[in-house]
Amino acid sequence: MTQQYIVEPKKGLGLKLKKGQILKVVDVEGQQVADFVAYHAKDFYEHLDQGATIDANHSIHVKVNDHLYSNLYKPMLTLIEDTVGKHDLLLPACRPDMNRLLYGKQKDEFQDTCYDNMNRALEQFGVPKPHMHYPFAIFMNTVLDEKGNLSVETPLSNAGDYVRLRAEMDLIVAFSSCPIEKGKCNGDSVTSIRVEVS
Repeated sequence: MTQQYIVEPKKGLGLKLKKGQILKVVDVEGQQVADFVAYHAKDFYEHLDQGATIDANHSIHVKVNDHLYSNLYKPMLTLIEDTVGKHDLLLPACRPDMNRLLYGKQKDEFQDTCYDNMNRALEQFGVPKPHMHYPFAIFMNTVLDEKGNLSVETPLSNAGDYVRLRAEMDLIVAFSSCPIEKGKCNGDSVTSIRVEVS
């Protein structure tokens, strides 16, 4: 039986996954980034780690049959299907401090960030708030040029595009429908993400 959840624009979602369950993340309208983090269900010290994933896969890109690794270099999830092929493992989740520096926003201009959304989603499971979230940013189009410069471009995902991930251990996971509504990150608008668990 498949369970479906909608991550509303600028909001988050937290879930428990059992080993072997399949997680499908769907870009409902297109060009919407979904930040994703994962924790070992019984040991919150172990969590999804961008650097370990890049190191173990020898690539900044995650391809079908690659694992997402924990900070202990254990496979947490396996990417089993991907209709887009471009996601991000380099940048941290957006947070108020980042918005001030990169977007010149004042405190009262940002009500939601991926950092806060995922913290709220994880709180119900007792996961402590980290100093920073380093997510697998699904559908995010980060470009690294030959000089090492990074830029965030419009996502390549269209309406209905998705990834499917298999849990390789019992997990607590969280999502954020990225709230950045101006600029290329989410194609100048913020929309919803559909999550299916089977």
